[in-house]
Amino acid sequence: MIKKIVLAYSGGLDTSVILKWLQNKYNAEVITYTSDIGQKINRKEIIKNAKNLGVKKIIIEDLQNIFVKDYIYPMIRGNALYEGYYLLGTAIARPLIAKRQIEIAKKYKADAVAHGATGKGNDQIRFELGYYYFNRKIKIISPWRKWNFKSRSDLINYAKKNNIPVPKDKKGQAPFSVDDNLFHTSTEGKILEDLKKAAPEYIYQRTLSPEKAVNKSEKCSLTFFKGNLIAINNKKNSPKYLLKKLNELGRKHAIGRIDLVENRFLDIKSRGVYETPGGTILLFAHRMVESLTLNKDEQHAKDEIMPKYAELIYNGFWFSKERKKLQKVIDNTQKNVEGTVKLKLYKGNIIVLERFSKKSLYSKDLASFEGNKVFNPKNAEKLIKKKRYTF
Repeated sequence: MIKKIVLAYSGGLDTSVILKWLQNKYNAEVITYTSDIGQKINRKEIIKNAKNLGVKKIIIEDLQNIFVKDYIYPMIRGNALYEGYYLLGTAIARPLIAKRQIEIAKKYKADAVAHGATGKGNDQIRFELGYYYFNRKIKIISPWRKWNFKSRSDLINYAKKNNIPVPKDKKGQAPFSVDDNLFHTSTEGKILEDLKKAAPEYIYQRTLSPEKAVNKSEKCSLTFFKGNLIAINNKKNSPKYLLKKLNELGRKHAIGRIDLVENRFLDIKSRGVYETPGGTILLFAHRMVESLTLNKDEQHAKDEIMPKYAELIYNGFWFSKERKKLQKVIDNTQKNVEGTVKLKLYKGNIIVLERFSKKSLYSKDLASFEGNKVFNPKNAEKLIKKKRYTF
């Protein structure tokens, strides 16, 4: 018998309906847990909504620095892109939330944990693999797989019957499916499910279009140490602040928008609009510093394992042995990834101006087309003859 449940609670429509449904279905105490990982969050509203539904224990905690330092930074060190485009903004947040839910469930002796992920999406897998990693015996409640609601329309009707506020989007309709955190914002559903229709401008929340971006370029420098960003424009700060600063720069200059169709874990193709302004700049700059400080074999080996590494994160295997093994391989290449790259940002473009690293492997003398005594062109002939036998 389930007496106490820890619910991953945003305070929004879906999780408020789930909260009410859990109370009615199980007649159990529900503890709401909200992790602040940089999303738009109204603490007063969350507390108000939870209290209105009879919740006695409401937990909200700031995990932004942990999120960037222990989850985003390792992923950036791996240059992770799912299917060549997606920076994994939603996928990387779920393991941290799941971990904290289980820790809270243990602290308050809860029998079960619950989440608001749909039965068609990837998040149910990401949450539940995280739950099971930390507690294989925990009871997991996934309402979207249990209740009789067949659509968001059914959910909205249930909300209205139970006096749960239904928010409206900018067009006065029920909202899109939106997820956001310090790293990104994703928008799905409604008009976006029709591939013949362009994403309307009003759905974008954290980036400007190139047409609305400022007409003047801006220069900035990013400094890395062991693969991690440590300073912007020579000013050091916390991981949280640095990413926030990059988000501001990216938004201002129309950087980080992407509209894509991706392959979900459950073999369903879905369309999503993603905004990752700071992350796009961060990944680009990291690769530029790597181009100076990694040798050819290291760079190519990383590029070979990256798709598998990204897929593991996308599918919810952050805590798996395989992901951890690949992370060790990746991190072993990062000991010399330090230096500064100077960029120019302008209307969606990221342009490299300068690069510098004390650990640089670049040699102007070797690379120069001018005559020099450092490299003997005859060595190229020897290499070609050696390689011909590999065909």
